[in-house]
Amino acid sequence: MFALSQDGASSSAARWMAAKENKADSVGGLNVRAKDAEVKRALLDMSTAAQIKDSLQLGGAMLKEISRVGKLHKPRVEQAGFAVLKAPDIPSVLVEAAFISNPDEEAKLNSDAYLNLLADALMRGIDGYFARNPPLARSRTS
Repeated sequence: MFALSQDGASSSAARWMAAKENKADSVGGLNVRAKDAEVKRALLDMSTAAQIKDSLQLGGAMLKEISRVGKLHKPRVEQAGFAVLKAPDIPSVLVEAAFISNPDEEAKLNSDAYLNLLADALMRGIDGYFARNPPLARSRTS
């Protein structure tokens, strides 16, 4: 059994086996360059799927905290193709804080006290998400 190593082979036997198999691939006509686009696309797809999963979890944590500040219009995180959400390697959310077409909600947005409550709720949600999902230690398998 072998696993990829970024630091080179773990033994001379592993180094020999890798060299032998890599040479066999080139003799057998495996065109690695032709596969590059497919591999890149597959890796981007996996990265995007993980980013969406992480974004939904982050949004859920933030919604939970926002619900303590006021009434939610939607009880769950929605999904749409906003360009600002297409960061491939970090969770990304777009917060819709209120509707300015609603006079009561517009008044809240003009209130420093409400904005502070909202900002604090968003920060608690972000902190809670990253406490449960540290960037360098989390597992993408769950």
